[in-house]
Amino acid sequence: MNVGIAYARPNAQVWKNIEIPDGATVMDVIEASGLLNDFPEIDVGANKVGIFGTIAKLDKPVKDGDRVEIYRPIHPDAELLEKRT
Repeated sequence: MNVGIAYARPNAQVWKNIEIPDGATVMDVIEASGLLNDFPEIDVGANKVGIFGTIAKLDKPVKDGDRVEIYRPIHPDAELLEKRT
């Protein structure tokens, strides 16, 4: 089945589609994507993950067409940080 995976940091965004076997989980998609090698700051134990904007557990099965997302932590005082234009 074909699924997407997305990850963004302030200076880089990645969104790619990969083929994954039926029955694959969110963690399977993350591992198969290669993002853990490309972005060593990703810690699947600490970063939240989701499917189409809804938080999901690593062992959640994915469906054809799903988009797995890896979320980076938001600064606790983000609303106080200077806005950049």
